[in-house]
Amino acid sequence: MLSAIDPGAPADISGYILNDHIARLSRAAMKRQPLQPVMAEIVREMGFDSFMYGMSADPKPTRRDTRSYVWTTLPREWVELYGERGYIEVDPRVTRTYNRNLPYVWDSSEFSGDPVCRAFLADAARFDVCSGVAVSFRDPDHGRVLVAINSRIQAMDEARRRFVASQLGELVLLAMSFHDFFMAHLVDYEPSLMVRVVPLSAREAQCLEMAANGMTSVDIALKLGIKPRTANFHFGNIVDKLGVLNRKEAIAMGIARGLIRPNPVTMGRTPAHRLASRSR
Repeated sequence: MLSAIDPGAPADISGYILNDHIARLSRAAMKRQPLQPVMAEIVREMGFDSFMYGMSADPKPTRRDTRSYVWTTLPREWVELYGERGYIEVDPRVTRTYNRNLPYVWDSSEFSGDPVCRAFLADAARFDVCSGVAVSFRDPDHGRVLVAINSRIQAMDEARRRFVASQLGELVLLAMSFHDFFMAHLVDYEPSLMVRVVPLSAREAQCLEMAANGMTSVDIALKLGIKPRTANFHFGNIVDKLGVLNRKEAIAMGIARGLIRPNPVTMGRTPAHRLASRSR
Protein backbone atom coordinates (compact mmCIF):
# COMPACT_ATOMS: atom_id res chain seq x y z
CA MET A 1 0.00 0.00 0.00
CA LEU A 2 1.05 3.58 -0.67
CA SER A 3 -0.52 6.58 1.01
CA ALA A 4 -2.39 8.57 -1.61
CA ILE A 5 -2.30 12.36 -1.42
CA ASP A 6 -3.92 15.15 -3.41
CA PRO A 7 -1.85 18.19 -4.42
CA GLY A 8 -2.88 21.51 -2.94
CA ALA A 9 -2.31 25.03 -4.22
CA PRO A 10 0.90 25.46 -6.24
CA ALA A 11 3.94 26.87 -4.46
CA ASP A 12 5.33 30.27 -5.41
CA ILE A 13 8.81 29.65 -6.82
CA SER A 14 10.78 32.77 -7.68
CA GLY A 15 12.90 32.88 -10.80
CA TYR A 16 11.02 30.08 -12.55
CA ILE A 17 9.19 30.70 -15.80
CA LEU A 18 6.09 28.54 -16.00
CA ASN A 19 5.93 26.27 -18.98
CA ASP A 20 2.56 25.37 -20.48
CA HIS A 21 2.24 22.08 -18.60
CA ILE A 22 2.74 23.51 -15.12
CA ALA A 23 0.67 26.59 -15.99
CA ARG A 24 -2.29 24.38 -16.92
CA LEU A 25 -1.92 22.37 -13.72
CA SER A 26 -1.61 25.56 -11.68
CA ARG A 27 -4.77 27.07 -13.17
CA ALA A 28 -6.69 23.90 -12.34
CA ALA A 29 -5.31 23.84 -8.80
CA MET A 30 -6.22 27.48 -8.18
CA LYS A 31 -9.78 26.70 -9.28
CA ARG A 32 -9.77 23.69 -6.92
CA GLN A 33 -10.27 21.34 -9.83
CA PRO A 34 -8.82 17.80 -9.78
CA LEU A 35 -5.43 17.63 -11.44
CA GLN A 36 -5.65 14.05 -12.72
CA PRO A 37 -7.64 14.91 -15.88
CA VAL A 38 -5.24 17.75 -16.70
CA MET A 39 -2.15 15.61 -16.15
CA ALA A 40 -3.69 12.75 -18.15
CA GLU A 41 -4.23 15.14 -21.06
CA ILE A 42 -0.67 16.44 -20.78
CA VAL A 43 0.95 13.00 -20.89
CA ARG A 44 -1.27 11.95 -23.80
CA GLU A 45 -0.10 15.01 -25.72
CA MET A 46 3.47 13.90 -24.98
CA GLY A 47 2.78 10.44 -26.39
CA PHE A 48 2.16 8.48 -23.17
CA ASP A 49 -0.84 7.13 -21.26
CA SER A 50 -0.41 7.70 -17.53
CA PHE A 51 1.58 9.50 -14.84
CA MET A 52 2.72 8.41 -11.38
CA TYR A 53 4.50 10.45 -8.70
CA GLY A 54 5.93 8.79 -5.59
CA MET A 55 7.88 10.28 -2.69
CA SER A 56 9.45 9.02 0.51
CA ALA A 57 8.65 11.36 3.40
CA ASP A 58 12.02 10.92 5.09
CA PRO A 59 15.38 12.23 3.78
CA LYS A 60 17.25 9.21 5.18
CA PRO A 61 16.40 6.06 3.19
CA THR A 62 17.75 3.83 5.98
CA ARG A 63 15.41 5.23 8.64
CA ARG A 64 12.89 2.76 10.07
CA ASP A 65 9.22 3.04 9.24
CA THR A 66 9.59 5.54 6.41
CA ARG A 67 6.27 6.51 4.88
CA SER A 68 5.76 6.84 1.15
CA TYR A 69 3.17 8.82 -0.79
CA VAL A 70 1.77 8.51 -4.27
CA TRP A 71 -0.26 10.58 -6.71
CA THR A 72 -1.27 9.16 -10.06
CA THR A 73 -3.65 9.37 -12.97
CA LEU A 74 -4.10 5.60 -12.74
CA PRO A 75 -7.10 4.03 -10.94
CA ARG A 76 -7.05 3.60 -7.17
CA GLU A 77 -7.36 -0.14 -7.80
CA TRP A 78 -3.82 -0.18 -9.20
CA VAL A 79 -2.39 1.70 -6.20
CA GLU A 80 -4.01 -0.77 -3.78
CA LEU A 81 -2.95 -3.80 -5.81
CA TYR A 82 0.62 -2.50 -6.10
CA GLY A 83 0.94 -2.10 -2.34
CA GLU A 84 -0.94 -5.26 -1.43
CA ARG A 85 1.33 -7.45 -3.57
CA GLY A 86 4.55 -5.67 -2.62
CA TYR A 87 5.44 -4.80 -6.19
CA ILE A 88 7.90 -2.16 -4.99
CA GLU A 89 10.30 -5.08 -4.50
CA VAL A 90 10.30 -6.10 -8.19
CA ASP A 91 9.10 -3.07 -10.18
CA PRO A 92 12.03 -2.28 -12.53
CA ARG A 93 11.13 1.41 -12.43
CA VAL A 94 12.05 1.25 -8.75
CA THR A 95 14.81 -1.35 -8.65
CA ARG A 96 16.69 0.05 -11.66
CA THR A 97 16.63 3.70 -10.55
CA TYR A 98 17.39 3.64 -6.83
CA ASN A 99 20.99 4.86 -7.22
CA ARG A 100 20.76 6.84 -10.45
CA ASN A 101 19.65 10.26 -11.60
CA LEU A 102 19.49 9.70 -15.36
CA PRO A 103 16.03 8.89 -16.75
CA TYR A 104 15.39 5.19 -17.17
CA VAL A 105 13.68 4.11 -20.41
CA TRP A 106 12.11 0.66 -20.16
CA ASP A 107 9.62 -1.71 -21.74
CA SER A 108 8.06 -5.04 -20.80
CA SER A 109 9.91 -7.01 -23.46
CA GLU A 110 13.17 -6.53 -21.53
CA PHE A 111 11.77 -8.54 -18.61
CA SER A 112 9.55 -11.06 -20.39
CA GLY A 113 11.83 -13.90 -19.33
CA ASP A 114 12.19 -12.71 -15.75
CA PRO A 115 10.04 -14.88 -13.43
CA VAL A 116 10.40 -12.35 -10.60
CA CYS A 117 8.79 -9.59 -12.70
CA ARG A 118 6.21 -11.77 -14.43
CA ALA A 119 3.31 -11.16 -12.03
CA PHE A 120 4.06 -7.44 -11.84
CA LEU A 121 4.16 -7.09 -15.62
CA ALA A 122 0.91 -9.02 -16.05
CA ASP A 123 -0.95 -6.86 -13.53
CA ALA A 124 0.65 -3.65 -14.79
CA ALA A 125 -0.44 -4.45 -18.36
CA ARG A 126 -4.06 -4.49 -17.19
CA PHE A 127 -3.62 -0.78 -16.44
CA ASP A 128 -1.61 -0.01 -19.62
CA VAL A 129 1.68 0.24 -17.72
CA CYS A 130 3.87 -1.60 -20.23
CA SER A 131 6.73 0.79 -20.97
CA GLY A 132 7.82 4.34 -20.37
CA VAL A 133 10.28 6.60 -18.61
CA ALA A 134 11.16 6.66 -14.90
CA VAL A 135 12.78 9.79 -13.46
CA SER A 136 14.35 9.41 -10.02
CA PHE A 137 15.95 12.12 -7.89
CA ARG A 138 16.39 13.11 -4.25
CA ASP A 139 15.07 16.00 -2.24
CA PRO A 140 17.24 17.11 0.74
CA ASP A 141 14.11 17.66 2.87
CA HIS A 142 12.46 14.36 2.04
CA GLY A 143 13.90 11.28 0.42
CA ARG A 144 13.70 9.70 -2.94
CA VAL A 145 11.29 10.97 -5.56
CA LEU A 146 10.21 8.74 -8.44
CA VAL A 147 8.12 9.92 -11.37
CA ALA A 148 6.96 7.36 -13.93
CA ILE A 149 5.40 8.32 -17.25
CA ASN A 150 3.87 5.15 -18.66
CA SER A 151 2.71 3.81 -22.01
CA ARG A 152 0.59 0.86 -23.14
CA ILE A 153 3.24 -0.04 -25.76
CA GLN A 154 4.86 -3.30 -24.59
CA ALA A 155 7.85 -3.47 -26.92
CA MET A 156 9.36 -0.24 -28.23
CA ASP A 157 10.77 -0.34 -31.73
CA GLU A 158 13.60 1.92 -32.85
CA ALA A 159 11.26 4.69 -33.98
CA ARG A 160 9.50 4.71 -30.61
CA ARG A 161 12.81 4.82 -28.74
CA ARG A 162 13.93 7.78 -30.84
CA PHE A 163 10.64 9.52 -30.07
CA VAL A 164 10.99 8.86 -26.33
CA ALA A 165 14.58 10.12 -26.42
CA SER A 166 13.38 13.35 -28.03
CA GLN A 167 10.92 13.84 -25.15
CA LEU A 168 13.31 13.18 -22.26
CA GLY A 169 14.07 16.85 -21.57
CA GLU A 170 10.39 17.75 -21.30
CA LEU A 171 9.64 14.67 -19.21
CA VAL A 172 12.38 15.44 -16.69
CA LEU A 173 11.24 19.07 -16.50
CA LEU A 174 7.66 17.94 -15.93
CA ALA A 175 8.74 15.52 -13.18
CA MET A 176 10.86 18.04 -11.27
CA SER A 177 8.42 20.90 -11.75
CA PHE A 178 5.51 18.85 -10.48
CA HIS A 179 7.54 17.98 -7.39
CA ASP A 180 8.65 21.55 -6.67
CA PHE A 181 5.34 23.27 -7.36
CA PHE A 182 2.85 20.79 -5.93
CA MET A 183 4.37 18.05 -3.81
CA ALA A 184 7.59 19.06 -2.02
CA HIS A 185 5.81 21.02 0.71
CA LEU A 186 2.69 18.88 0.97
CA VAL A 187 3.46 16.04 3.36
CA ASP A 188 5.19 18.43 5.77
CA TYR A 189 2.06 20.45 6.43
CA GLU A 190 -0.90 18.38 5.27
CA PRO A 191 -0.64 14.90 6.84
CA SER A 192 -4.43 14.77 6.98
CA LEU A 193 -4.50 14.40 3.21
CA MET A 194 -3.30 10.81 3.49
CA VAL A 195 -5.82 8.16 2.54
CA ARG A 196 -5.41 5.04 4.64
CA VAL A 197 -5.87 1.68 2.95
CA VAL A 198 -6.50 -1.43 5.05
CA PRO A 199 -6.03 -4.24 5.91
CA LEU A 200 -2.39 -5.30 6.21
CA SER A 201 -1.09 -7.27 3.26
CA ALA A 202 0.23 -10.78 3.85
CA ARG A 203 3.81 -9.50 3.55
CA GLU A 204 3.16 -6.63 5.96
CA ALA A 205 1.64 -8.99 8.54
CA GLN A 206 4.62 -11.28 8.07
CA CYS A 207 7.07 -8.43 8.70
CA LEU A 208 5.13 -7.26 11.75
CA GLU A 209 5.08 -10.75 13.26
CA MET A 210 8.80 -11.14 12.71
CA ALA A 211 9.42 -7.78 14.38
CA ALA A 212 7.29 -8.90 17.33
CA ASN A 213 9.63 -11.89 17.61
CA GLY A 214 12.61 -9.56 18.01
CA MET A 215 13.82 -9.32 14.42
CA THR A 216 15.19 -6.08 12.97
CA SER A 217 14.69 -4.88 9.41
CA VAL A 218 18.06 -6.40 8.50
CA ASP A 219 17.02 -9.73 10.01
CA ILE A 220 13.67 -9.66 8.24
CA ALA A 221 15.25 -8.73 4.92
CA LEU A 222 17.70 -11.61 5.22
CA LYS A 223 14.91 -14.04 6.07
CA LEU A 224 12.59 -12.91 3.26
CA GLY A 225 15.24 -12.32 0.60
CA ILE A 226 14.50 -8.61 0.28
CA LYS A 227 16.48 -5.44 0.98
CA PRO A 228 16.36 -3.75 4.41
CA ARG A 229 14.95 -0.60 2.80
CA THR A 230 12.07 -2.69 1.44
CA ALA A 231 11.38 -4.01 4.94
CA ASN A 232 11.42 -0.42 6.19
CA PHE A 233 8.97 0.51 3.43
CA HIS A 234 6.61 -2.21 4.64
CA PHE A 235 6.85 -0.93 8.21
CA GLY A 236 6.05 2.57 7.01
CA ASN A 237 2.89 1.17 5.46
CA ILE A 238 2.09 -0.78 8.63
CA VAL A 239 2.48 2.29 10.86
CA ASP A 240 0.29 4.29 8.49
CA LYS A 241 -2.43 1.66 8.22
CA LEU A 242 -2.67 1.07 11.96
CA GLY A 243 -2.59 4.79 12.76
CA VAL A 244 0.27 4.46 15.25
CA LEU A 245 3.50 6.38 15.76
CA ASN A 246 6.20 3.75 15.47
CA ARG A 247 7.08 0.09 15.15
CA LYS A 248 6.66 -0.72 18.85
CA GLU A 249 3.14 0.68 18.86
CA ALA A 250 2.38 -1.25 15.66
CA ILE A 251 3.46 -4.51 17.30
CA ALA A 252 1.29 -3.81 20.35
CA MET A 253 -1.66 -2.89 18.14
CA GLY A 254 -1.17 -5.94 15.94
CA ILE A 255 -1.20 -8.26 18.94
CA ALA A 256 -4.19 -6.49 20.52
CA ARG A 257 -6.22 -6.77 17.31
CA GLY A 258 -5.21 -10.36 16.67
CA LEU A 259 -3.51 -9.41 13.40
CA ILE A 260 -0.36 -11.31 14.34
CA ARG A 261 0.49 -14.20 16.65
CA PRO A 262 4.07 -13.81 17.80
CA ASN A 263 5.88 -16.71 19.43
CA PRO A 264 5.74 -15.98 23.18
CA VAL A 265 9.03 -17.82 23.67
CA THR A 266 11.00 -15.70 21.20
CA MET A 267 9.06 -12.43 21.49
CA GLY A 268 11.48 -9.54 21.98
CA ARG A 269 14.56 -11.79 22.04
CA THR A 270 17.63 -11.27 19.89
CA PRO A 271 17.65 -13.73 16.96
CA ALA A 272 20.13 -16.58 17.33
CA HIS A 273 22.18 -15.69 14.26
CA ARG A 274 22.91 -12.23 15.68
CA LEU A 275 23.85 -13.67 19.09
CA ALA A 276 26.25 -16.02 17.33
CA SER A 277 27.84 -13.19 15.37
CA ARG A 278 28.43 -11.24 18.61
CA SER A 279 30.24 -14.18 20.20
CA ARG A 280 32.74 -14.46 17.40
